[in-house]
Amino acid sequence: MKEIDQLMLANRAWAAEMLAENPDYFNRNVGAQKPVFLWIGCSDSRVAPDQMTQAVPGGLFVHRNIANLVYPDDGNLMAVLHYAVHVLGVENVVICGHYGCGGVQAALDGGADQPIEDWLAHARQVLDDHRDEIDAMPTPEEKVNRLVEVNVRDQLLHLAQTEPVKKAFEADMPLTLHGWVYDLRDGHIKPLMRVTRDTVLAEVPRPERVLV
Repeated sequence: MKEIDQLMLANRAWAAEMLAENPDYFNRNVGAQKPVFLWIGCSDSRVAPDQMTQAVPGGLFVHRNIANLVYPDDGNLMAVLHYAVHVLGVENVVICGHYGCGGVQAALDGGADQPIEDWLAHARQVLDDHRDEIDAMPTPEEKVNRLVEVNVRDQLLHLAQTEPVKKAFEADMPLTLHGWVYDLRDGHIKPLMRVTRDTVLAEVPRPERVLV
């Protein structure tokens, strides 16, 4: 229980600090939210989107799962995506992977515990689709980090083909999909690619290597 008590104390201290800086800090969030981004990222505890972007509460609508995967039959993600784009009017959707991703490493190694092994099916498909390049990487670290990059690319293409995104593109809504990767070593977000309604998905190349 010690960790729980510390968490509660930290929460109270943070709330007091925010009120001391701005007495209206929490009141402004009681009404409707108006986020600028939908962030689809990994569940990894080291990757905190609000912290790394210094987003204020209400600035990011967030969905996280292991290895930042996009399954069209994932009801949770599809509900989040529809609500963000078609109700909240979010104009930017980000898929952000991160180097050293344990989920991507597990897809590369194989044999993860259930139900993680089942969940990683999309990541294993990414590996199969890019195996020529991944196998050519000289070190295990380079293999997993290149797989992280191409996984962002492939998940972004999955995202572009979901119903909420296709409907937004067909309606000419101002929507851009972004593929980013986060570097745990320096805290920097590194853009890989973008997709818009005019992007020909079949012609999207592999992203240039960012981490070399």
